[in-house]
This record gives sequence, C-alpha cells and structure tokens, in this order.
Amino acid sequence: MSAKIHPTAIVHPGAKLGARVEIGAYSMIGAHVEIGEATWVGPHVVINGHTRIGRENRIYQFSSLGEAPQDKKYAGEPTRLEIGDNNTIREFCTFNVGTVHDAGVTRIGSDNWIMAYVHIAHDCQVGDHTIFANNAQLAGHVHIDDWAILGGYTGVHQFCHVGAHVMTAVGTVILQDVPPYLMAAGNTATPYGINVEGLKRRGFHADAITALKRAYRVLYKSGLMLEEAREKLAGMSQEQPDVQRFVDFLEHSRRGIIR
Repeated sequence: MSAKIHPTAIVHPGAKLGARVEIGAYSMIGAHVEIGEATWVGPHVVINGHTRIGRENRIYQFSSLGEAPQDKKYAGEPTRLEIGDNNTIREFCTFNVGTVHDAGVTRIGSDNWIMAYVHIAHDCQVGDHTIFANNAQLAGHVHIDDWAILGGYTGVHQFCHVGAHVMTAVGTVILQDVPPYLMAAGNTATPYGINVEGLKRRGFHADAITALKRAYRVLYKSGLMLEEAREKLAGMSQEQPDVQRFVDFLEHSRRGIIR
C-alpha cells in the first residue's frame, strides 16, 4: 500500500516514503527525508534536513525534526538525524541534525516514549526504551543510555552522559555524568540510591539488585577516592556482571560523575 498524504501537506519529490506512511494536514517533508513503513506523521509537522526515520513511529503535531543545529559553527554541512523504530514523539518536539565537530549525526534509537516539548540538540545519542517526560531538554553532544527515564523539566548540560536505567526527578539539572542504575534529583543533580523499582520491572533478580546496592555504597558511601572505588567495583564485577557497567561507565566518563 502506498503512502497516504493529506492534500494540504507538502512533500518534496525527493523524499522517500515507505508503504503505509501517513502524512497529516499541512505537514512539510523535505527533499532528503526518508520515512519507514507505517510511520504516522500528524498535522503541522516539519521534517527537514538529511533525516532518516524508521518504521511504525508516531510523530505528533507541531514537531520539528531535522532542522539545522543551534550551533553558531554550523555552516550548512549535510549532517544527519537518524530515528529508529516504534518511537512515540509527542507535540512540539525539536530534534536537530548533528555537526561536523562531533559524530555528524544525532541518533535516537527505538521504542522510546518522548513527551511534549522535548528538545534533543545536535550530536546527541539516545538509546532504546527511554522515557523523556515533558520539557526534558538535552544540550549538544549528550549521551542517554537504554532504559533511562528523564523527569519533566530535566536539563542536561552538553557532553554529559546519563547511564542505563537512570531515573531523574522533575526539575533535575545535570551538569556531570550520571552513572547507570541511579536515581538523581536536584539542582544540581545529587544521587539518591539505586533505581530499585525500575530494575524490578525490567526483570533484574534480587541478587543482582543487592549487588548493585553494594556497588552504590562503594562508590558513594565508602569514602574511597574515585579510582580506588573503580578498582573495588572491578573486583566485585567478577561475581556480579551487572556491576561491570559501573566500571565501564567510570572509565569513559568525560565530565566526572555526580556526587
């Protein structure tokens, strides 16, 4: 079945639309856009730039995807935005293409639930199964790992990394990296233990959660220097592989971790 395009929509002849794509009233689709099978684009959506969107996404009204980054150094280079499959993108979201000063591509994975007014800036890398509540805002070059949940009005400073299974409270301001499994809140963000309920819902066994609680105490309650804590966590990971995620995260942290 061919794409279904509302008569008032403007779709450039160069755009590539998969089977069963729907384009709503007054939406605009640019020349270098690819949209995968069965994706629904609501009314008054603008999708521009070198943007590739996968299958079975739902993109609600007044979103702007693939526009130029809000970076004064950007000079019109053909950088990209890539979005995976089965994402929900609610009203007034803005996702920008990447820049040549980083990966050249902004990526959003699959199965993400992105609520209204979310901004994802240039060169951000977002994993799978995340939830961004209303008005969560990512500056440029931010990495968000799988299963992270950002509470409403969470703001993330450029180049920060938020680990897998993290959950932030409403109004959290993140200026440094947030290790995996944590709950964080405040301005600026402070750790508040392990995201136990989230881990239970995702099938983590009791033994694994207990090990992660011990790892949290090593990192935040033991008084050890960061490198000492990392070495101790590396030893713990031999018995509990989930702890290795802490070790890997600390090894690659660029901005230091919240404390």
